[in-house]
Amino acid sequence: MEIAIISGKGGTGKSSISAAFATLSEKVVLADCDVDATNLYILFNPDVEGEEIYIGSQKAVIDYSKCINCGLCIEYCKFDAIYYSDQKINISSIHCDGCKLCSRICPNKAITMIDNDKSRMYYGSFRNGKMVYGKLAPGEENSGKLVNIVRDKAKKLAKENNINTIIIDGPPGIGCPVISTITGVDYVIIVTEPTLSGLKDLQRTLELTTKFNLNTVVIINKFDLNIKITEKIENFCEKLDIKIIGKLAFDPQVVAAMINCKSIIEWQPASDLSSQIKHIYNNLIYGQ
Repeated sequence: MEIAIISGKGGTGKSSISAAFATLSEKVVLADCDVDATNLYILFNPDVEGEEIYIGSQKAVIDYSKCINCGLCIEYCKFDAIYYSDQKINISSIHCDGCKLCSRICPNKAITMIDNDKSRMYYGSFRNGKMVYGKLAPGEENSGKLVNIVRDKAKKLAKENNINTIIIDGPPGIGCPVISTITGVDYVIIVTEPTLSGLKDLQRTLELTTKFNLNTVVIINKFDLNIKITEKIENFCEKLDIKIIGKLAFDPQVVAAMINCKSIIEWQPASDLSSQIKHIYNNLIYGQ
């Protein structure tokens, strides 16, 4: 079973809940698909058993032995990635979109394209099973493709190690990496919070999962911080016939757990919050 945990916005507690699910009793494969800002490896410190280079795009570079400073590439670049500095033409690797136009129009063939090879996919073992995560280097693109690679590796590890459950910590938002995260999963859990932006982003995220006809449920995290908006979220989900599988109260011990590189389940296994998360997980996995 693949369970993707996503959120319409950052800061809802999605990764905290993913970490809690990953540290319940049974072995799991944990896939951190928030490749632009992966963080669960910091919490779980997995033993890295392998890594793969991910090449998502290319960047332009200049051979100054051939460049005649004609400036034609500056004129044609639509991304403002090429500029004059120190009496020579420079290309910003951050702003370069890899479109290859400059290399094609350069009269002296002084510009060539090289692979972006700083991004990585890592995999290995952590205390509750296997873990896979991706790191997209700053300025590099095609995060959705890297998410697919992470998910494929997670499935392979699950099969090789006879593990039945894959927990996917997805990115926030509704963009390409989110679509790559949720495509074909068994359940999507949307974690929201009782704020106006949380409600609005929940609406947008539900529109996305509805289009993909996915089994979608909602967790309202820190629901007691604004009861009125929590009620609005409940009413909205009721109208769409979307099940709310849990309402979790704000608990500062979640932060304390993270500081100590533990999930709330590990940090305070007997707490009310841990008991609630266990109940949500058992209902989802076993229907209990």
